[in-house]
Amino acid sequence: MAGAGTRAVLLHLGVIAVLVLLQFVLPEYHRGVMSRVLVLAVFAMGYNLLFGYAGLLSLGHAMFFSAGLYGAGLALYYLDWGIVAGFATGLACGLVLALVVGLLALRTTGVAFMIVTLMFSQVFYLTTLYFTQWTRGEEGLVLGPEMRTVASAAFTLELWDPTVRYFAALALFSVVLLATMAIARAPFGRVLVAIRENEERMRMLGYDVQRNKLSAMVLSGLFCAASGAAYALLFGYVGSTFASIQYSILPLLWVLLGGAATTLGPLLGTLFMFYVIDVTSGYTSAWLLIVGVALILLVLFFPKGVLGTVRERWLPWLP
Repeated sequence: MAGAGTRAVLLHLGVIAVLVLLQFVLPEYHRGVMSRVLVLAVFAMGYNLLFGYAGLLSLGHAMFFSAGLYGAGLALYYLDWGIVAGFATGLACGLVLALVVGLLALRTTGVAFMIVTLMFSQVFYLTTLYFTQWTRGEEGLVLGPEMRTVASAAFTLELWDPTVRYFAALALFSVVLLATMAIARAPFGRVLVAIRENEERMRMLGYDVQRNKLSAMVLSGLFCAASGAAYALLFGYVGSTFASIQYSILPLLWVLLGGAATTLGPLLGTLFMFYVIDVTSGYTSAWLLIVGVALILLVLFFPKGVLGTVRERWLPWLP
């Protein structure tokens, strides 16, 4: 019988294989939806690393997503740096911002940490509005197909093409998913969980709690920035809306629904919320009421999120 580690690896590879097959069987509309879900699930996985594993409740992760979004988008729109350099710029912006915010915000704990991250995020959001002459505020910038195309003598890569966009989103999702699984199974991931459960005891045992929390913050910001940069490159839109408080609440909701501290929970939560809103808003203007009822039922029957509850009751090996 395969061990827990082997089963976990097989499960993740199986999920990636199913996502590859979906490209060939789903109608065009749903392929587009799945591309968006996969990119946003990376955002949720970044959030999950900090909230689910390290136990740090942030209300400012929209700024890391937007740092990647604007880093990549502005590099393409004004500097014409190309796709690879634009994506790298988005990652660098998210990395630096997460390091600076982490060094300052991690001097606080609990509710204070939540408020400080929220304030940083609001400053970022207002900054994007203040420099409207370059960012165009909530109207945003549109990156045309020519900006999202790489052409050489050997090949042409068009990120605006639906098929290329789906596989690019899947590639990013797969890399971050496997990286999250590796982190969760590594000593670093176990230390984060131990800090979440009893920070003072870990400090007494000689662990550098602050350094580990800062590392989690930087990795989390990097994943979220990767998601934002990919969103700009694949969907061609950069706007201040993505830096608003709403986009700091959404990943928290996705993670809570799917299961905090589970590797596949962010994907499940993002997929569920996206389709519930998409389907209900097509039938009634009171779709928020239906979404609210669905969320209440989920919380009642799956108090630790869907996969968190499944792991607790039936599949303890689930990562």
